[in-house]
Amino acid sequence: MPEIDSSVISQVEHDPQSQVLTIWFHDGGRRYDYFRVPREVYEALLEAPSAGAYYSEHIKDTYKFRRLR
Repeated sequence: MPEIDSSVISQVEHDPQSQVLTIWFHDGGRRYDYFRVPREVYEALLEAPSAGAYYSEHIKDTYKFRRLR
């Protein structure tokens, strides 16, 4: 799992076969799976100057998700 330098996101993981992007957040360790996320979006998240801003602009309200406990 790659490291990500973000004050909002603690970890990210992407399965290219299922296109599931899993994001863990710092605030309480919330974890979400986002569905049908292309590999390019995941890579752009990793390379973004602000992962939190990229998440808000390109992922948050764009892809269906499920919150995991």
